[in-house]
Amino acid sequence: MIILGIDPGSRYCGYGILQCEKRKIVAAGCNVIKTDPKAIFSERLLYIYNQVAKLVDEYKPAVGAVETIFYGKNIKSAFTLGHVRGVILLAFAKKKLPVAEYSPREVKKSVVGNGGASKQQVEFMTKKILNKDFGQVTSDAYDALAIALCHYNKIKYTL
Repeated sequence: MIILGIDPGSRYCGYGILQCEKRKIVAAGCNVIKTDPKAIFSERLLYIYNQVAKLVDEYKPAVGAVETIFYGKNIKSAFTLGHVRGVILLAFAKKKLPVAEYSPREVKKSVVGNGGASKQQVEFMTKKILNKDFGQVTSDAYDALAIALCHYNKIKYTL
């Protein structure tokens, strides 16, 4: 079973892939979909949509796991993130890929044990759990891998 985790972002959209066999993770990888910040927003959304669709075609995941919207004081950022999530969910729906959604707190609690963990703690624990360092990838890529791990932790006893 392959899990594709996505950390939505309009500039850097992280993705993480876990390959699981029975109750064991046998392979993992992560990276980011980087958009052109000079491109108009609708073009960036189309690029993200196309790249997510390519990931689904290439890796053939059994499920897509996506982080839900986190909003603080900046409502504009929440709307932007909502648009990005929309194209990701559309790509999954067009590929008939089941979707699991997790809040940032759920992901952090699942991976670190603390729903208020920092990005650095999430990255550290993701590396420890998988016993692998993915090199010079951004924290968005590790966040996406943590989202995939969150889903794995939720379903691993059903495998």
